[in-house]
Amino acid sequence: MPMEQDCVFCDIINDKKPASIVYSDEKVIAFMVIRPINPGHLVVIPKIHTPGLSELDEEMGAHMFKVALRIVNALKKSGIECEGINLFLSDGKAASQEIFHIHLHIVPRFLGDGFGVKYGPNNFLEPRREELDKIATMIRNSLEE
Repeated sequence: MPMEQDCVFCDIINDKKPASIVYSDEKVIAFMVIRPINPGHLVVIPKIHTPGLSELDEEMGAHMFKVALRIVNALKKSGIECEGINLFLSDGKAASQEIFHIHLHIVPRFLGDGFGVKYGPNNFLEPRREELDKIATMIRNSLEE
């Protein structure tokens, strides 16, 4: 499988670095995060080096999500504190991606765990319908079939 030099996730896939593996098949691997938000925090990654979403094919993305759903159900049954779940994927530096091998975080959540998303002063301002329609048109016109 194509791997990238100096990619910690590729090193995990190739058994060059240790990992606490939860799930593995021919396409993806899921393992525990070494600096978790909460106990049970893990990631699902493709076994083929894939830097970002633009390089991820739809079949692999669907498979990653399918595996994540199975793991979420297992987490909820496991006895780990888990009143809710966040699925989190960062694509690109501006979105806080730090390891450029696409990865889907599965984060068990519970009330009072201290984790949250910080919002800026311009978030959630309601634009005019014309602006929403303009943006929707730009995205719709860029969709690839």
